[in-house]
Amino acid sequence: MTQRRFFPASLMAGLAASAAMSLPGAAMAGSYWHPANNESGVTTHPDHFRSSKTRAQVLAEAETAVRQGGASRFNASVYPADAPQAAGGRSRQEVIGELLDETPAQREARQRAFGG
Repeated sequence: MTQRRFFPASLMAGLAASAAMSLPGAAMAGSYWHPANNESGVTTHPDHFRSSKTRAQVLAEAETAVRQGGASRFNASVYPADAPQAAGGRSRQEVIGELLDETPAQREARQRAFGG
């Protein structure tokens, strides 16, 4: 039976590996999000959240942003731009009248254009 020799390099590698495995868990300990086995992959713990600003400071910053035009509404940049409004144009009765007055060739062309 042979005796194993102690190598400082193997000790260092073991310590480095154990530190690398424990660091993500330690980093998550004080975090707002924690890994979980669910659809989103995380759970939130609001009581773990630490803010460097007071509620009054956040409200003051929000009011300043709204006054300066930087934030007109909550998450305005997330939503698509409002669709431009169509010009007044014709009334419903005028459109119905045009459909009733169209020729068979115009009707066929319209139906082909709209896949009818």
